[in-house]
Amino acid sequence: MKELKKKKYAGEIERMHDDLLDLQRWIHANGKRVVLVFEGRDAAGKGGVIKAIEEPLNPRHYRTVALPKPSEQESTQWYFQRYIRHLPAAGELVLFDRSWYNRAGVEHVMGFCTEAQYRRFLVDCPAFEKLITDDGIILLKYWLAVDQEEQERRFAERATDPLKRFKISPIDLDARKRYADYGKARDAMLQATHAKHAPWFVVDFNDQKRGRLNLVAHLLQRLPERAPPDKPLKLPRLTGKPGREKLRDRALWIPERF
Repeated sequence: MKELKKKKYAGEIERMHDDLLDLQRWIHANGKRVVLVFEGRDAAGKGGVIKAIEEPLNPRHYRTVALPKPSEQESTQWYFQRYIRHLPAAGELVLFDRSWYNRAGVEHVMGFCTEAQYRRFLVDCPAFEKLITDDGIILLKYWLAVDQEEQERRFAERATDPLKRFKISPIDLDARKRYADYGKARDAMLQATHAKHAPWFVVDFNDQKRGRLNLVAHLLQRLPERAPPDKPLKLPRLTGKPGREKLRDRALWIPERF
């Protein structure tokens, strides 16, 4: 399949922006709590699709959560504890750029947790998600799938582009040798944690633009409710002439360069 052209992608995603904003209005107006979980291999495209969803939204009513590795104190807490504090309040949408599923993926594959902790997670996670969804949270989980050849191409691009090099960590470099291991961990995770109340959806992200469009279209289909756009405001006329910015100290202005 040919890579989707930029012009085609731009037109399609722009058409989805109105629906995303109307969806957010519905979430806010009806006090809904929505969680979107984005998981996948390194360089799969999680950050890009999250930015595509965020772009038209009112930043007051959504949050993106991308947690660093646990602190020394957090590592002694109940595993799900550090994630619970980031769950949405009424009227909020929360997007997790990686989530509690770290334990089923990188922690398990790279040996950052014990086998007992990993097995415990596979048992506890469905119960945890049942608790939060029974309380009214809408939970959708997306796995972004990418073949190793395409993943390697993206790693090479990041390695040579100074603006993208920060995206590569030592763990990413080590994980390159464990593509098959991550696949096995993914399969075990999906089998143990896919449920009607907390379903997994796998999206082909070998073409990131096409993957974003498919994911956003699916999201809008899964959450079809919309709130109508706000009515246009009629601004009263100003009295007198429009004011101008006036400062006594002109030295405070930065020099004009453009």
